[in-house]
Amino acid sequence: MKETLNKLFEHESLSREQAKIILTNIANGLYNDSQLAAFMTVFLMRAITTDELAGFRDAILEKRVNIDLKAYNAIDIVGTGGDGKNTFNISTATCFVLAGAGYRVVKHGNYGSSSVSGASNVLEEHGVKFSAESGRLRRSLEESGVAYLHAPLFSPALKSVAHVRKALGVRTFFNMLGPLVNPVQPSCQMLGVYNLKLARLYKYIYQESGTRYAIVHSLDGYDEISLTAPFKVLSNGFEAVYKPADLGFETAKQSDLYGGETPKDAAKIFDAVLEGTAKPAQINAVLANAAFAICTLDKSLNVKAALGKAKESVTSGAAAAAFKKFLNLNS
Repeated sequence: MKETLNKLFEHESLSREQAKIILTNIANGLYNDSQLAAFMTVFLMRAITTDELAGFRDAILEKRVNIDLKAYNAIDIVGTGGDGKNTFNISTATCFVLAGAGYRVVKHGNYGSSSVSGASNVLEEHGVKFSAESGRLRRSLEESGVAYLHAPLFSPALKSVAHVRKALGVRTFFNMLGPLVNPVQPSCQMLGVYNLKLARLYKYIYQESGTRYAIVHSLDGYDEISLTAPFKVLSNGFEAVYKPADLGFETAKQSDLYGGETPKDAAKIFDAVLEGTAKPAQINAVLANAAFAICTLDKSLNVKAALGKAKESVTSGAAAAAFKKFLNLNS
């Protein structure tokens, strides 16, 4: 690690193979916390290269606990985190809106490292017990529409750095890796990123892997469709900038999306969104994300039709029912 750090401090980059070796060593617990913190900090001071990100991804996937759910036409909906906005759990709520609309989601998530409530925090607040047991995950996917994969159970490298990431309290390259290392490797993914440079990086990797994708970024810095500003969507062969009004929504205030001070605060908002009793801005943000996720899964639908399906999922109670079923199967 000392040799690697000196190389990086001299503004050199790692090859894909070198990056893979380092991450493999991290997964095997070969470095101390100070070394890990120094290594992560390098990539806060300069942009990660495509080869470095790909090599890190290769290592995590090679050592992952494999789970086979590819028979299902499922999507992963995830944000990179690290946008500093501390929103409520928009991506996770979006998963259950899709489930209520009849789609299947294989959600890969973790505890928040730079925000109060990550996906694992809000689900654990509801009493969810995380599992890597394939039968349980398959049943959850079939019966509730959602299977949740708590990242540390499937990726030793993510588990080994969790305490260092939490202690640092800022985004690291592991935020970038999370969306790429879903152990199921679903064929569809909707990803939120906190800047356009990162969007281009993911686009290149997704094109290389053949993933059907939608990458979304709100131009005021959110790693999801926040409706607080215009937002950009990049998908297979398509890029466009939308305004909230293009979807029939008013521009939201950033304060409306604030997730609170504790996971309990975030969980209350989460429940209210699925039940249709939250602030309009909170519900609309989830509906907007759900619409583009549905379009990614079903290319026959346009955004307007997909948005209609998302709205019906909430107003009919189907989204809340899907979440209740999920809790019954996973608590």
